[in-house]
Amino acid sequence: MKYYIIAGEASGDLHGSNLMKALYKEDANADIRFWGGDLMQNVGGTLVSHYKERAFMGFFEVIMNLSKVLGFIKFCKKDIAQFKPDVLILIDNSGFNLRVAKWAKEQGFKTNYYISPQVWASRASRVKDIKRDIDKMFVILPFEKEFYAKYDYNVEFVGHPLIDGIAERKQVKEAAFRKEYNLTDKPIIALLPGSRKQEITKMLSVMLSLIDDFSEYQLVIAGAPSQDFSFYQSIIGHRKVSFINNKTYDLLSISYAAIVGSGTATLETALFKVPQVVCYKGGTISYQIAKRIITLKFISLVNLIMDREVVKELIQNDFNKKNLKTELTKILDDTYREKLFLEYFELEKKLGGKGASEKVAKQIVSDLK
Repeated sequence: MKYYIIAGEASGDLHGSNLMKALYKEDANADIRFWGGDLMQNVGGTLVSHYKERAFMGFFEVIMNLSKVLGFIKFCKKDIAQFKPDVLILIDNSGFNLRVAKWAKEQGFKTNYYISPQVWASRASRVKDIKRDIDKMFVILPFEKEFYAKYDYNVEFVGHPLIDGIAERKQVKEAAFRKEYNLTDKPIIALLPGSRKQEITKMLSVMLSLIDDFSEYQLVIAGAPSQDFSFYQSIIGHRKVSFINNKTYDLLSISYAAIVGSGTATLETALFKVPQVVCYKGGTISYQIAKRIITLKFISLVNLIMDREVVKELIQNDFNKKNLKTELTKILDDTYREKLFLEYFELEKKLGGKGASEKVAKQIVSDLK
């Protein structure tokens, strides 16, 4: 069978790569063409476009690059038409994927969606379009099935793929890892400012402002594979801080605490049982727009899944050195940490068992037979 997969961002590339592995197990002769990244490319298939080429964040940023975005969509439609896949598999990346899905459904292509757009966060009216354009939706967050049921749309909860990714990774030998990256014996505070230039620019400087206040720890930046070190260096300047690129899981596995940009990284950090402070700061215009259309009580997946504040969130103007220092001090306290660990274990139970990618692949292939 012929499969066309569209993923955006580093997280989409990760989940897309695991899905591709599972598809090859179910269909050894699978012909896969995809939009994704290095991880998907390493599995096989044919890469059409790398997500680095279209990493635009926020409403204002997308508008400023609208001609490029529309150009990618036009090219994508043409490429799908020429490939003629048996199924189109869309992974997250809703701004791009929902537009492609509408066209694909009109052309008679079978459409599957893995990792739902966050319609539960804003613009729930999009559910109408999803019901019209998506043949089958696979969701990874437990509350999403109930959300869609309110709109009479049956979706399949398959569990969260991060559980597999973290469970299957090799255990890091801490001493060797510290030696390889010239780390000291001090406890590590991991800095995860995100993967896009806009969010890194907005948040990393504030994170780095704490270096002198926590000298008994070492702050280590988790570099995103989508960005070059030279970009980080322009923000780091002369500060003494360690930088490790594309080894976030290894870093989290030996970290004592973390400061994390909102998004999937908050959940990854929790699954590694690392106490964290969650941060978000966007462009002023994009933030003002988002604030008016997003209806959620929280921005981190940890708090959303638990439906209460488990980890502290510092958003926009609240994300400053004073507040960050206060909250980081809290999560370094033993009593606070013990309570947080118990919350993390409960969170993992809510996410379901292993095998999300395998469940999705089996269902997709089965539906094509």
